[in-house]
Amino acid sequence: MASHRRDQAVRAAVEQGLLTPSSGQVVGLLDTAGIRASAAALVSAFAAVTDAPVLHAFAVKACPLVPVLRLLDACGLGVEVASPGELALARAAGVAPSRTVLDSPAKTPAELRQALALGIAVNADNLQELARLDALFTSAPTASPLGIRVNPQVGAGSIGALSTATATSKFGVALRDEGAREAVVQAYLERPWLTRLHTHTGSQGVPFSLMTEGVAAVYELAEEINTKAGRQQIDTVDIGGGLPVNFASDEETPTYAGYAALLAETAPGLLDGRYGLVTEFGRSLLAKHGTVLARVEYTKTSGGRPIAVTHAGVQLATRTVYDPASWPLRILAYDSEGRPHDGAETVQDVAGPACFAGDLLATERPLPLLRPDDIVAVPDTGAYYFAHHYAYNSLPRPAVHGFTVSDDGRVSFSTVRTAQSLDEIVAEAGGDRADALLP
Repeated sequence: MASHRRDQAVRAAVEQGLLTPSSGQVVGLLDTAGIRASAAALVSAFAAVTDAPVLHAFAVKACPLVPVLRLLDACGLGVEVASPGELALARAAGVAPSRTVLDSPAKTPAELRQALALGIAVNADNLQELARLDALFTSAPTASPLGIRVNPQVGAGSIGALSTATATSKFGVALRDEGAREAVVQAYLERPWLTRLHTHTGSQGVPFSLMTEGVAAVYELAEEINTKAGRQQIDTVDIGGGLPVNFASDEETPTYAGYAALLAETAPGLLDGRYGLVTEFGRSLLAKHGTVLARVEYTKTSGGRPIAVTHAGVQLATRTVYDPASWPLRILAYDSEGRPHDGAETVQDVAGPACFAGDLLATERPLPLLRPDDIVAVPDTGAYYFAHHYAYNSLPRPAVHGFTVSDDGRVSFSTVRTAQSLDEIVAEAGGDRADALLP
């Protein structure tokens, strides 16, 4: 059970010295068995509804760590990249270009040229980008599958910033704008080498019904293009990702199987074997399998409310600190030896180390009363949390370790990323150019 493995890992992390002053008293843990299980669940869910080939391309932005990408590659997944940096990480992990998809609303000619030279699939975000592809395609042959990203404009979920199929989204060609659908169809008819369509409705906060509505709209467009072309020009539909994550408990819901089943009901023709598929899930593959651990440094009372000051805050949980209503996180309490805390619950705040009042992981949270040297664990942080560092107060990036638990309960750790040193912080801040602004 994942929660039992987590408890074992917390205890082992303390016993094996992963939480020390030299580590900054904060560390990220990744449950490799959980990651493998999520990858397997994704693959089996779609295999149950279609016999067509499916490339599950992990969205690198969710966890841009090379060992993670290598693990997912070993699980049969590819990658979706959205920048030269993410592509470099994927290549360092050994992911094949044929299993790589490039999406971005701001691709440069150099990025496009590199992708086509490598044979990486490219989804053009707009018709201006398509014109760049025209020039590159005619100047040099490529094995890259090419397509256009379209915005079905089906609406927003509960988090506007993560909803990408709204009327005014910056992503893709807006299908319901005047003349846009016709322009997209004509673009395909004039370019027989365009063989893919891409859409992505959004991620956290977007319900299944909206996700499948967006996919169905793009399937209908693919059918229209193929009918007018008189052949199956579009052979692959990239349906994006976006499966929401349950941050309220250890239950892994919703499920890939549930989404695939609803997709089969909503757009059955898409899954009848005529179309290959690409998915781009990210958060749902990693979130439940990551945990941040942090020591409690001090405890105090202010206005009658207990406050535990820890070493994990805005530098890790940036979205939670700035938008706690959209991104609430659970807090689990352990004693100084890494054992689950069994004290009576007391309403208290859990604060981070940054120098502003809003640096809070949780407010008015019922927890066993925390004491200095206790440990707080923040589960569900495997995606977007410890891999997207926010260097407020020049706080260092923490170490990240993967862990496995043997049948006899022994926990083994593998370092995914070492903790950032003070020397590295100084170097990033121009430490070798101290006199650069002097006369």
